[in-house]
Amino acid sequence: MNSLQRNVNLGLAAFTVLAMSVVPSLAQDAAPAVDKTAATAPNVDYIFNTLLFLMGGFLVMWMAAGFAMLEAGLVRTKNVAMQCTKNIALYSIAGLMFWIVGYNLMYPGDSWVFAEYLGKFEPVTMPDPAQDTANSYATGSDWFFQMVFCATTASIVSGTLAERIKLWPFLIFVIILTGFIYPIQGSWEWGAGWLDDMGFSDFAGSTLVHSTGGWAALAGALLLGARAGKFGPNGEIHPMPGSSMPLATLGTFILWLGWFGFNGGSQLALGSLENASAVAKIFVNTNMAAAAGVVVAIVLTQVIYGKVDLTMALNGALAGLVSITAEPLTPAIWQAVLIGGVGGVIVVLTVPMLDKMRIDDVVGAIPVHLFAGIWGTLIVAWTNTDVNIAVQAVGVAAVGVFVFVTSFVVWGILKVTIGLRPTLEEETDGLDKAEIGLEAYPEFGSGSQRI
Repeated sequence: MNSLQRNVNLGLAAFTVLAMSVVPSLAQDAAPAVDKTAATAPNVDYIFNTLLFLMGGFLVMWMAAGFAMLEAGLVRTKNVAMQCTKNIALYSIAGLMFWIVGYNLMYPGDSWVFAEYLGKFEPVTMPDPAQDTANSYATGSDWFFQMVFCATTASIVSGTLAERIKLWPFLIFVIILTGFIYPIQGSWEWGAGWLDDMGFSDFAGSTLVHSTGGWAALAGALLLGARAGKFGPNGEIHPMPGSSMPLATLGTFILWLGWFGFNGGSQLALGSLENASAVAKIFVNTNMAAAAGVVVAIVLTQVIYGKVDLTMALNGALAGLVSITAEPLTPAIWQAVLIGGVGGVIVVLTVPMLDKMRIDDVVGAIPVHLFAGIWGTLIVAWTNTDVNIAVQAVGVAAVGVFVFVTSFVVWGILKVTIGLRPTLEEETDGLDKAEIGLEAYPEFGSGSQRI
Protein backbone atom coordinates (compact mmCIF):
# COMPACT_ATOMS: atom_id res chain seq x y z
CA MET A 1 0.00 0.00 0.00
CA ASN A 2 1.54 3.37 -1.00
CA SER A 3 1.58 6.43 1.23
CA LEU A 4 -1.31 8.11 -0.62
CA GLN A 5 -3.61 5.13 -0.10
CA ARG A 6 -2.59 4.91 3.57
CA ASN A 7 -3.35 8.58 4.14
CA VAL A 8 -6.75 8.25 2.45
CA ASN A 9 -7.69 5.26 4.59
CA LEU A 10 -6.60 7.04 7.77
CA GLY A 11 -8.64 10.07 6.76
CA LEU A 12 -11.76 7.97 6.13
CA ALA A 13 -11.35 6.25 9.48
CA ALA A 14 -11.04 9.55 11.30
CA PHE A 15 -14.11 10.94 9.50
CA THR A 16 -16.13 7.86 10.43
CA VAL A 17 -15.26 8.18 14.12
CA LEU A 18 -16.10 11.87 14.09
CA ALA A 19 -19.42 11.26 12.32
CA MET A 20 -20.42 8.55 14.78
CA SER A 21 -19.85 10.91 17.68
CA VAL A 22 -21.41 14.02 16.14
CA VAL A 23 -24.47 12.70 14.24
CA PRO A 24 -26.32 11.31 17.29
CA SER A 25 -26.02 14.66 19.07
CA LEU A 26 -27.23 16.47 15.96
CA ALA A 27 -30.17 14.08 15.66
CA GLN A 28 -31.08 14.59 19.30
CA ASP A 29 -30.94 18.36 18.80
CA ALA A 30 -33.14 18.18 15.70
CA ALA A 31 -35.75 15.69 16.96
CA PRO A 32 -38.17 16.31 19.82
CA ALA A 33 -37.56 14.48 23.06
CA VAL A 34 -38.90 10.95 23.04
CA ASP A 35 -41.55 10.15 25.60
CA LYS A 36 -40.51 6.68 26.75
CA THR A 37 -43.92 6.13 28.32
CA ALA A 38 -45.55 6.40 24.87
CA ALA A 39 -44.50 2.87 23.88
CA THR A 40 -46.98 1.26 26.21
CA ALA A 41 -48.55 -2.12 25.52
CA PRO A 42 -51.97 -0.69 24.54
CA ASN A 43 -50.33 1.61 21.99
CA VAL A 44 -48.29 -1.24 20.56
CA ASP A 45 -51.45 -3.36 20.25
CA TYR A 46 -53.27 -0.48 18.56
CA ILE A 47 -50.50 0.09 16.02
CA PHE A 48 -49.94 -3.55 15.13
CA ASN A 49 -53.62 -4.43 15.03
CA THR A 50 -54.31 -1.48 12.75
CA LEU A 51 -51.38 -2.49 10.55
CA LEU A 52 -52.77 -6.02 10.26
CA PHE A 53 -56.19 -4.71 9.19
CA LEU A 54 -54.67 -2.37 6.60
CA MET A 55 -52.21 -4.90 5.16
CA GLY A 56 -54.83 -7.65 5.14
CA GLY A 57 -57.31 -5.24 3.59
CA PHE A 58 -55.14 -4.21 0.66
CA LEU A 59 -54.27 -7.86 -0.01
CA VAL A 60 -57.98 -8.71 -0.15
CA MET A 61 -58.57 -5.66 -2.33
CA TRP A 62 -55.94 -7.09 -4.70
CA MET A 63 -58.16 -10.17 -4.98
CA ALA A 64 -60.52 -7.97 -7.03
CA ALA A 65 -57.80 -7.92 -9.68
CA GLY A 66 -57.50 -11.69 -9.34
CA PHE A 67 -61.20 -12.23 -9.97
CA ALA A 68 -61.07 -9.85 -12.93
CA MET A 69 -58.14 -11.68 -14.54
CA LEU A 70 -59.55 -15.13 -13.78
CA GLU A 71 -62.87 -14.22 -15.38
CA ALA A 72 -61.22 -12.45 -18.31
CA GLY A 73 -59.26 -15.59 -19.02
CA LEU A 74 -62.17 -18.00 -18.72
CA VAL A 75 -64.70 -16.12 -20.87
CA ARG A 76 -64.52 -15.89 -24.65
CA THR A 77 -62.70 -13.00 -26.30
CA LYS A 78 -65.93 -11.19 -27.19
CA ASN A 79 -66.88 -10.81 -23.51
CA VAL A 80 -63.56 -9.91 -21.84
CA ALA A 81 -64.07 -6.13 -21.65
CA MET A 82 -67.53 -6.70 -20.17
CA GLN A 83 -66.07 -8.81 -17.34
CA CYS A 84 -63.44 -6.19 -16.61
CA THR A 85 -66.14 -3.52 -16.47
CA LYS A 86 -68.30 -5.59 -14.13
CA ASN A 87 -65.42 -6.24 -11.74
CA ILE A 88 -64.26 -2.66 -11.33
CA ALA A 89 -67.89 -1.54 -11.03
CA LEU A 90 -68.88 -4.13 -8.42
CA TYR A 91 -65.87 -3.31 -6.26
CA SER A 92 -66.76 0.38 -6.32
CA ILE A 93 -70.46 -0.26 -5.62
CA ALA A 94 -69.55 -2.53 -2.71
CA GLY A 95 -67.42 0.22 -1.17
CA LEU A 96 -70.20 2.79 -1.40
CA MET A 97 -72.96 0.47 -0.18
CA PHE A 98 -70.90 -0.83 2.73
CA TRP A 99 -70.41 2.77 3.83
CA ILE A 100 -74.02 3.87 3.27
CA VAL A 101 -75.70 1.00 5.07
CA GLY A 102 -73.78 -2.30 5.00
CA TYR A 103 -71.29 -1.92 7.83
CA ASN A 104 -73.77 -0.85 10.49
CA LEU A 105 -76.17 -3.56 9.37
CA MET A 106 -73.40 -6.09 9.86
CA TYR A 107 -71.90 -4.70 13.06
CA PRO A 108 -74.74 -2.99 14.93
CA GLY A 109 -73.17 -3.25 18.38
CA ASP A 110 -76.00 -2.52 20.81
CA SER A 111 -78.19 -0.88 18.17
CA TRP A 112 -80.12 -3.81 16.72
CA VAL A 113 -83.41 -2.98 15.04
CA PHE A 114 -84.51 -6.57 15.61
CA ALA A 115 -82.28 -8.09 18.27
CA GLU A 116 -79.63 -10.47 16.89
CA TYR A 117 -81.26 -10.62 13.45
CA LEU A 118 -81.33 -7.15 11.90
CA GLY A 119 -78.98 -4.23 12.49
CA LYS A 120 -79.39 -0.51 12.01
CA PHE A 121 -79.73 1.31 8.69
CA GLU A 122 -77.32 4.23 8.77
CA PRO A 123 -74.01 5.33 7.22
CA VAL A 124 -70.64 4.82 8.85
CA THR A 125 -69.00 7.79 10.55
CA MET A 126 -65.31 8.00 11.39
CA PRO A 127 -64.14 9.52 14.70
CA ASP A 128 -61.48 12.18 14.86
CA PRO A 129 -58.10 10.42 14.79
CA ALA A 130 -57.09 11.95 18.10
CA GLN A 131 -60.25 10.55 19.71
CA ASP A 132 -60.19 7.15 17.99
CA THR A 133 -59.32 5.16 21.12
CA ALA A 134 -62.48 3.15 21.80
CA ASN A 135 -60.97 -0.02 20.31
CA SER A 136 -57.54 -1.60 20.03
CA TYR A 137 -57.36 -0.61 16.34
CA ALA A 138 -58.21 2.36 14.15
CA THR A 139 -61.89 2.50 13.19
CA GLY A 140 -61.08 3.18 9.56
CA SER A 141 -58.81 0.16 9.30
CA ASP A 142 -61.58 -2.14 10.51
CA TRP A 143 -64.12 -0.66 8.10
CA PHE A 144 -61.74 -1.03 5.16
CA PHE A 145 -60.90 -4.64 6.04
CA GLN A 146 -64.56 -5.61 6.32
CA MET A 147 -65.51 -3.73 3.15
CA VAL A 148 -63.18 -5.68 0.89
CA PHE A 149 -64.75 -8.92 2.13
CA CYS A 150 -68.10 -7.56 1.01
CA ALA A 151 -66.73 -6.88 -2.47
CA THR A 152 -65.35 -10.42 -2.68
CA THR A 153 -68.86 -11.82 -2.28
CA ALA A 154 -70.09 -9.89 -5.31
CA SER A 155 -67.09 -10.98 -7.40
CA ILE A 156 -68.17 -14.61 -7.01
CA VAL A 157 -71.52 -13.88 -8.67
CA SER A 158 -69.90 -12.11 -11.61
CA GLY A 159 -68.02 -15.16 -12.86
CA THR A 160 -70.94 -17.58 -12.75
CA LEU A 161 -73.28 -15.37 -14.77
CA ALA A 162 -70.73 -14.23 -17.32
CA GLU A 163 -71.42 -13.91 -21.06
CA ARG A 164 -75.23 -13.75 -20.93
CA ILE A 165 -76.33 -11.09 -18.43
CA LYS A 166 -76.82 -7.41 -19.14
CA LEU A 167 -74.69 -4.95 -17.22
CA TRP A 168 -77.27 -2.87 -15.40
CA PRO A 169 -79.41 -5.69 -13.95
CA PHE A 170 -76.20 -7.20 -12.63
CA LEU A 171 -75.09 -3.94 -11.02
CA ILE A 172 -78.51 -3.39 -9.45
CA PHE A 173 -78.28 -6.85 -7.92
CA VAL A 174 -74.80 -5.98 -6.59
CA ILE A 175 -76.32 -2.97 -4.80
CA ILE A 176 -78.80 -5.22 -2.99
CA LEU A 177 -76.26 -7.96 -2.30
CA THR A 178 -73.53 -5.75 -0.87
CA GLY A 179 -75.79 -3.27 0.90
CA PHE A 180 -78.30 -5.67 2.46
CA ILE A 181 -78.09 -9.42 1.81
CA TYR A 182 -74.44 -9.93 2.70
CA PRO A 183 -74.40 -7.66 5.79
CA ILE A 184 -77.60 -9.06 7.29
CA GLN A 185 -76.52 -12.70 7.21
CA GLY A 186 -73.00 -11.68 8.26
CA SER A 187 -74.37 -9.97 11.37
CA TRP A 188 -75.79 -13.26 12.60
CA GLU A 189 -72.26 -14.50 13.27
CA TRP A 190 -69.64 -11.74 13.01
CA GLY A 191 -71.99 -9.08 14.38
CA ALA A 192 -72.66 -11.17 17.52
CA GLY A 193 -76.10 -12.24 16.35
CA TRP A 194 -78.09 -15.40 16.92
CA LEU A 195 -75.72 -17.79 15.14
CA ASP A 196 -72.85 -16.52 17.24
CA ASP A 197 -74.91 -17.18 20.37
CA MET A 198 -75.45 -20.77 19.23
CA GLY A 199 -71.70 -21.32 18.85
CA PHE A 200 -71.49 -21.25 15.06
CA SER A 201 -67.92 -20.68 13.89
CA ASP A 202 -66.73 -19.30 10.55
CA PHE A 203 -63.28 -17.80 11.07
CA ALA A 204 -62.86 -15.94 7.78
CA GLY A 205 -66.01 -16.68 5.81
CA SER A 206 -66.29 -20.06 4.07
CA THR A 207 -70.03 -19.64 4.54
CA LEU A 208 -70.53 -15.94 5.30
CA VAL A 209 -68.54 -14.80 2.26
CA HIS A 210 -67.97 -17.67 -0.16
CA SER A 211 -71.14 -19.72 0.18
CA THR A 212 -73.13 -16.49 0.25
CA GLY A 213 -71.69 -15.53 -3.11
CA GLY A 214 -72.28 -19.08 -4.34
CA TRP A 215 -75.95 -19.14 -3.28
CA ALA A 216 -76.56 -15.76 -4.93
CA ALA A 217 -74.84 -17.00 -8.09
CA LEU A 218 -76.87 -20.22 -8.14
CA ALA A 219 -80.16 -18.32 -7.85
CA GLY A 220 -79.12 -16.08 -10.71
CA ALA A 221 -77.96 -18.97 -12.90
CA LEU A 222 -81.27 -20.81 -12.47
CA LEU A 223 -83.33 -17.79 -13.51
CA LEU A 224 -80.95 -16.59 -16.19
CA GLY A 225 -80.45 -19.89 -17.96
CA ALA A 226 -77.43 -21.14 -19.87
CA ARG A 227 -75.45 -19.41 -22.58
CA ALA A 228 -76.78 -19.86 -26.09
CA GLY A 229 -75.38 -23.07 -27.51
CA LYS A 230 -73.97 -24.41 -24.25
CA PHE A 231 -76.37 -27.35 -24.06
CA GLY A 232 -77.85 -29.27 -26.97
CA PRO A 233 -81.45 -30.50 -27.24
CA ASN A 234 -80.45 -34.10 -26.57
CA GLY A 235 -78.34 -33.45 -23.50
CA GLU A 236 -75.14 -32.60 -25.33
CA ILE A 237 -72.67 -30.36 -23.53
CA HIS A 238 -70.68 -28.04 -25.77
CA PRO A 239 -67.42 -26.79 -24.26
CA MET A 240 -66.78 -23.05 -24.60
CA PRO A 241 -63.05 -22.54 -23.99
CA GLY A 242 -61.89 -19.30 -22.42
CA SER A 243 -59.87 -16.65 -24.17
CA SER A 244 -56.62 -16.83 -22.19
CA MET A 245 -55.28 -19.51 -19.90
CA PRO A 246 -52.30 -17.32 -18.94
CA LEU A 247 -54.72 -14.64 -17.68
CA ALA A 248 -56.75 -17.22 -15.77
CA THR A 249 -53.56 -18.59 -14.20
CA LEU A 250 -52.39 -15.10 -13.26
CA GLY A 251 -55.78 -14.41 -11.69
CA THR A 252 -55.53 -17.57 -9.61
CA PHE A 253 -52.08 -16.66 -8.31
CA ILE A 254 -53.31 -13.17 -7.41
CA LEU A 255 -56.24 -14.68 -5.52
CA TRP A 256 -53.90 -17.10 -3.74
CA LEU A 257 -51.72 -14.18 -2.63
CA GLY A 258 -54.71 -12.14 -1.53
CA TRP A 259 -56.00 -15.03 0.55
CA PHE A 260 -53.15 -14.56 3.04
CA GLY A 261 -54.74 -11.21 3.87
CA PHE A 262 -58.19 -12.76 3.82
CA ASN A 263 -57.38 -15.48 6.35
CA GLY A 264 -54.40 -13.98 8.14
CA GLY A 265 -56.10 -10.65 8.70
CA SER A 266 -59.10 -12.42 10.22
CA GLN A 267 -57.02 -13.15 13.30
CA LEU A 268 -57.91 -9.49 14.00
CA ALA A 269 -54.88 -8.90 16.23
CA LEU A 270 -51.10 -8.73 15.84
CA GLY A 271 -49.99 -6.94 19.01
CA SER A 272 -48.68 -9.97 20.90
CA LEU A 273 -46.33 -12.90 20.38
CA GLU A 274 -49.26 -15.32 20.42
CA ASN A 275 -51.22 -13.41 17.80
CA ALA A 276 -48.19 -12.95 15.56
CA SER A 277 -47.51 -16.68 15.73
CA ALA A 278 -51.18 -17.40 14.99
CA VAL A 279 -51.08 -15.25 11.85
CA ALA A 280 -47.97 -17.11 10.70
CA LYS A 281 -49.64 -20.49 11.25
CA ILE A 282 -52.71 -19.31 9.34
CA PHE A 283 -50.47 -18.38 6.40
CA VAL A 284 -48.91 -21.85 6.40
CA ASN A 285 -52.24 -23.71 6.60
CA THR A 286 -53.78 -21.48 3.94
CA ASN A 287 -50.92 -22.14 1.55
CA MET A 288 -50.85 -25.89 2.16
CA ALA A 289 -54.60 -26.29 1.64
CA ALA A 290 -54.38 -24.52 -1.71
CA ALA A 291 -51.40 -26.61 -2.78
CA ALA A 292 -53.25 -29.81 -1.89
CA GLY A 293 -56.29 -28.70 -3.88
CA VAL A 294 -54.13 -28.22 -6.97
CA VAL A 295 -52.34 -31.56 -6.70
CA VAL A 296 -55.54 -33.52 -6.08
CA ALA A 297 -57.27 -31.85 -9.04
CA ILE A 298 -54.32 -32.61 -11.30
CA VAL A 299 -54.18 -36.28 -10.27
CA LEU A 300 -57.95 -36.78 -10.48
CA THR A 301 -58.31 -35.23 -13.93
CA GLN A 302 -55.42 -37.37 -15.19
CA VAL A 303 -57.10 -40.49 -13.81
CA ILE A 304 -60.63 -39.63 -14.97
CA TYR A 305 -59.98 -37.93 -18.32
CA GLY A 306 -56.55 -39.26 -19.25
CA LYS A 307 -55.01 -35.78 -19.23
CA VAL A 308 -54.55 -32.90 -16.82
CA ASP A 309 -57.11 -30.08 -16.98
CA LEU A 310 -55.57 -26.69 -16.20
CA THR A 311 -58.90 -25.05 -15.36
CA MET A 312 -59.58 -27.80 -12.82
CA ALA A 313 -56.13 -27.28 -11.32
CA LEU A 314 -56.77 -23.54 -10.98
CA ASN A 315 -60.15 -24.11 -9.38
CA GLY A 316 -58.60 -26.81 -7.20
CA ALA A 317 -56.37 -24.16 -5.68
CA LEU A 318 -59.32 -21.87 -5.04
CA ALA A 319 -61.44 -24.69 -3.60
CA GLY A 320 -58.61 -25.59 -1.24
CA LEU A 321 -58.45 -21.96 -0.13
CA VAL A 322 -62.21 -21.73 0.40
CA SER A 323 -62.20 -25.01 2.32
CA ILE A 324 -59.61 -23.86 4.87
CA THR A 325 -61.11 -20.38 5.28
CA ALA A 326 -63.67 -21.37 7.93
CA GLU A 327 -60.88 -22.51 10.29
CA PRO A 328 -57.28 -21.90 9.21
CA LEU A 329 -55.78 -21.71 12.72
CA THR A 330 -56.57 -24.90 14.62
CA PRO A 331 -55.65 -27.59 12.03
CA ALA A 332 -52.25 -29.24 12.01
CA ILE A 333 -50.53 -28.96 8.64
CA TRP A 334 -51.53 -32.48 7.62
CA GLN A 335 -55.14 -31.67 8.46
CA ALA A 336 -55.00 -28.49 6.36
CA VAL A 337 -53.63 -30.55 3.48
CA LEU A 338 -56.49 -33.03 3.81
CA ILE A 339 -59.13 -30.30 4.05
CA GLY A 340 -57.78 -28.52 0.96
CA GLY A 341 -57.39 -31.79 -0.91
CA VAL A 342 -61.05 -32.61 -0.41
CA GLY A 343 -61.80 -29.19 -1.88
CA GLY A 344 -59.96 -30.30 -5.03
CA VAL A 345 -62.08 -33.46 -5.17
CA ILE A 346 -65.25 -31.40 -4.82
CA VAL A 347 -64.35 -29.25 -7.83
CA VAL A 348 -63.47 -32.14 -10.12
CA LEU A 349 -66.69 -34.00 -9.29
CA THR A 350 -69.20 -31.15 -9.13
CA VAL A 351 -68.25 -29.15 -12.25
CA PRO A 352 -69.48 -31.93 -14.57
CA MET A 353 -72.42 -32.54 -12.23
CA LEU A 354 -73.66 -28.99 -12.81
CA ASP A 355 -73.28 -29.47 -16.55
CA LYS A 356 -75.44 -32.58 -16.38
CA MET A 357 -78.04 -30.55 -14.48
CA ARG A 358 -77.81 -27.93 -17.27
CA ILE A 359 -76.68 -25.23 -14.85
CA ASP A 360 -74.19 -23.01 -16.69
CA ASP A 361 -71.41 -21.75 -14.40
CA VAL A 362 -68.81 -20.14 -16.63
CA VAL A 363 -65.88 -20.08 -14.20
CA GLY A 364 -66.85 -22.87 -11.80
CA ALA A 365 -67.64 -20.49 -8.95
CA ILE A 366 -70.51 -22.57 -7.53
CA PRO A 367 -68.35 -25.68 -6.97
CA VAL A 368 -65.46 -23.58 -5.65
CA HIS A 369 -67.28 -21.14 -3.40
CA LEU A 370 -70.61 -22.78 -2.54
CA PHE A 371 -69.82 -26.50 -2.35
CA ALA A 372 -66.29 -26.15 -0.98
CA GLY A 373 -67.55 -23.43 1.38
CA ILE A 374 -70.12 -25.82 2.85
CA TRP A 375 -67.45 -28.52 3.25
CA GLY A 376 -65.03 -26.11 4.90
CA THR A 377 -67.65 -24.91 7.36
CA LEU A 378 -68.77 -28.36 8.42
CA ILE A 379 -65.25 -29.75 8.86
CA VAL A 380 -64.41 -27.04 11.41
CA ALA A 381 -65.75 -29.37 14.11
CA TRP A 382 -62.95 -31.84 13.31
CA THR A 383 -60.09 -29.52 14.25
CA ASN A 384 -61.81 -27.15 16.70
CA THR A 385 -63.19 -29.10 19.65
CA ASP A 386 -65.23 -26.10 20.82
CA VAL A 387 -67.42 -26.35 17.72
CA ASN A 388 -70.44 -28.62 17.24
CA ILE A 389 -71.06 -29.97 13.73
CA ALA A 390 -74.86 -29.81 14.20
CA VAL A 391 -74.60 -26.09 14.94
CA GLN A 392 -72.37 -25.68 11.89
CA ALA A 393 -75.02 -27.38 9.78
CA VAL A 394 -77.69 -25.05 11.16
CA GLY A 395 -75.57 -22.05 10.21
CA VAL A 396 -74.94 -23.36 6.70
CA ALA A 397 -78.65 -24.05 6.18
CA ALA A 398 -79.82 -20.73 7.64
CA VAL A 399 -77.46 -18.65 5.54
CA GLY A 400 -78.21 -20.76 2.46
CA VAL A 401 -81.98 -20.40 2.74
CA PHE A 402 -81.84 -16.67 3.44
CA VAL A 403 -79.37 -15.81 0.69
CA PHE A 404 -80.84 -18.11 -1.96
CA VAL A 405 -84.44 -17.03 -1.38
CA THR A 406 -83.75 -13.30 -1.21
CA SER A 407 -81.42 -13.49 -4.22
CA PHE A 408 -83.98 -15.48 -6.20
CA VAL A 409 -86.62 -12.86 -5.44
CA VAL A 410 -84.36 -9.98 -6.45
CA TRP A 411 -83.26 -11.72 -9.65
CA GLY A 412 -86.90 -12.55 -10.39
CA ILE A 413 -88.01 -8.95 -10.01
CA LEU A 414 -85.20 -7.79 -12.28
CA LYS A 415 -86.11 -10.44 -14.84
CA VAL A 416 -89.76 -9.39 -15.13
CA THR A 417 -89.04 -5.65 -15.04
CA ILE A 418 -85.91 -4.64 -16.94
CA GLY A 419 -84.88 -8.13 -18.06
CA LEU A 420 -81.68 -10.03 -17.39
CA ARG A 421 -80.52 -11.26 -20.78
CA PRO A 422 -79.44 -9.49 -23.94
CA THR A 423 -80.99 -10.57 -27.23
CA LEU A 424 -79.68 -13.69 -28.92
CA GLU A 425 -78.05 -11.53 -31.58
CA GLU A 426 -76.30 -9.41 -28.95
CA GLU A 427 -75.13 -12.48 -27.07
CA THR A 428 -73.81 -14.00 -30.27
CA ASP A 429 -71.92 -10.83 -31.19
CA GLY A 430 -70.57 -10.55 -27.64
CA LEU A 431 -71.40 -8.29 -24.74
CA ASP A 432 -68.30 -6.17 -25.30
CA LYS A 433 -69.99 -4.67 -28.35
CA ALA A 434 -73.60 -4.91 -27.24
CA GLU A 435 -73.30 -3.63 -23.67
CA ILE A 436 -70.30 -1.35 -23.47
CA GLY A 437 -69.27 -0.70 -27.08
CA LEU A 438 -65.65 -1.61 -26.50
CA GLU A 439 -63.75 -4.75 -27.45
CA ALA A 440 -60.92 -6.06 -25.29
CA TYR A 441 -58.95 -7.23 -28.33
CA PRO A 442 -60.10 -5.13 -31.31
CA GLU A 443 -57.30 -6.33 -33.61
CA PHE A 444 -58.47 -9.92 -33.21
CA GLY A 445 -62.21 -9.31 -33.27
CA SER A 446 -64.68 -9.65 -36.08
CA GLY A 447 -64.35 -6.04 -37.14
CA SER A 448 -61.83 -4.45 -39.50
CA GLN A 449 -58.15 -5.11 -38.85
CA ARG A 450 -55.62 -2.39 -38.32
CA ILE A 451 -53.17 -1.95 -41.13
